[in-house]
Order: sequence, then C-alpha cells, then structure tokens
Amino acid sequence: MNVVTAPDRHDPRSWLPGYLALAFIWGSSFLFIKVGIRQLHPMYVSLGRLVAGALTVLAVLLLTRVRLPRSPRVWGHLAVVGVIGAAAPFTLFAYGEQRVASVLAGIWNATTPLIALPVAALVFRTERMTVRRTAGILLGFLGVLTVLGVWRGVGGVQLTGQLMCFGAACCYGVAIPYQRRFLSGLPDSGVAVPAGQLLMGALALAVVAPLVAGAPPVPTRLGLPVVGSVLALGALGTGIAFVLNFRVIRMAGASTSASVTYFLPIVATVIGVLGLGERLHWYQPVGALVVLAGVAVSQGVLRLPSPRPIRNPVLVCDVAQRVADPG
Repeated sequence: MNVVTAPDRHDPRSWLPGYLALAFIWGSSFLFIKVGIRQLHPMYVSLGRLVAGALTVLAVLLLTRVRLPRSPRVWGHLAVVGVIGAAAPFTLFAYGEQRVASVLAGIWNATTPLIALPVAALVFRTERMTVRRTAGILLGFLGVLTVLGVWRGVGGVQLTGQLMCFGAACCYGVAIPYQRRFLSGLPDSGVAVPAGQLLMGALALAVVAPLVAGAPPVPTRLGLPVVGSVLALGALGTGIAFVLNFRVIRMAGASTSASVTYFLPIVATVIGVLGLGERLHWYQPVGALVVLAGVAVSQGVLRLPSPRPIRNPVLVCDVAQRVADPG
C-alpha cells in the first residue's frame, strides 16, 4: 500500500472541494443510471460504466507510473471483487431503477455500511462486534423496514426493484471487507486494485451481457443523453471519483472520506426530485434518516446515551424494599 502522509485536517480548504465534488458525483450516479436505461439494457449500462471507468483509472496508472499486480493469486481476488464489488451491484442498481425512482436507489445505497460491518466481523474477522455497533445495525434495519413501508403490505414491481437495490448494497457490503482482508496490503493498492477490479468486472460482463441481453446496441443509434450518462457514470462516478476519494483520504483521513456516505442520499434526492420530477412517500425519506442514524451509531459518529450511575445504592434498595412491602 502507498505510504500516506499524516492527514492535514487543520486546513479544510485543501480537501473540502474534493470532498463536496465526491458527494455530488456519487450522489448523481443514480440519475445517470436512470437516463442510461431509457435506451440500454441494464447490463450494457453497467458494461459501459465499467469500461469507461477502467480506461480512466488506467490513464491514472500511466500518469503515476504505477504497475498492475502480476501475481495470479491477486488477480483471482481481483476477479472476485470485480464481480461482487462492481459488475453485480452496478447491474442490480440498473435493473432496480427500471422499477423504482433513482432517489430510492440512492437511499438503499446508504445501507452498505450496515451490511459491511457484520460481514467483516463474522466472516472475515477484520472487525469486532460491540453493543454499540449491534444497536446501530438494528436501528438501521428499522430504517430499512420504514423505507419499504412494510405496514402498507409488500409485493409488486416496486418491491422487486427495491430488493434489487438492496441486493446491490449487500454486494458492496461483502466486497468492502473482502477487499480489506485480501487486497489491502498490496503495494500501490490505492490505484492498482481499483484498476484491476474494474478490468475484471468489465471482462465478466463482456462475457455475460451478450448472453443475457443479446447483441450490443449500435452506439450511433443511441441518444446523446444516454451516451453522455454512461460515460459520466464511468469516467466521473467510477474513475475520477476514485482519484478524489484517494486525495481526501490522504489529506483528511479515512474517517472523513467515509462520512461522504451521509450526503449521498441527500444529493440523490435533490437531483431526482428536481432533475427527474420523481416523487416519494413521506416514509421513505424518514426511513433514510433512520438508516443514516443507524450507520452513524454503528460507526461511532453518534453515541447512544449510557445509563447514569446510581449515586446512592443504599437509598435505592431501601425504596425498592418499601415498594415491594408497603405494609
């Protein structure tokens, strides 16, 4: 892994512009997906995103003179994270947005930390479960049920779309601890791992997409908004966003970078409502707030109130005895 200098948290001007740009780029990705699926099969939206993202990150590799890994074992792990951390979630989000609003997709993306934490603790043993983290996860899943509106009854096309988006978040939740467990110690992993991940994900979809979706469309027959959205998804949302994220980590620390999660549903909601005219039920943004609160509790950003210590246990015992035996 690259040697990273101590973060400079004292001057937000050095990292705040990139941080805000990152929130906007990732939050707007769901809008681009919505536009892309107007003319493209979800698999080809994802394939175009992966190819454009891979080319962007490969350009970064050339500029920084970083080499791709050479070990077959590492490429095996890259194939795993390329599928479960890129190809599968990108495709599930695209399928899901055929059925639900882009705003809801952005909300479901915020559940990723609720999946990643228990998987990291119980499967890969890279984290520890605590009472606080468990409480945060339970609170977050209460928010999930609220977003679904379970009291209204579940079923139909919209439920299928929401479950697809949740499945995409689950893929991220597995890929993140997997990558940390098997790929985080590589030299220059900050650039080489995403490049290899995108290449393997693109290769996998290049094989599967024609079998599922038929022959690829002719690019000249696609509308300019669709082509632009797919390129933006890849070059901005997958390529340049990575560069910005790495810069924020280097200058402000990993915890500051991770906090961008809280802004993505907000950006996705504003863009979806204003840009696409999408509407939400009242309980969906409320559930999103509960989900974000659960994430914040599980990550230690919000702390649950602890019970106050008993100052006079003798007095408490005496009162309890009198209540139990009033005579």
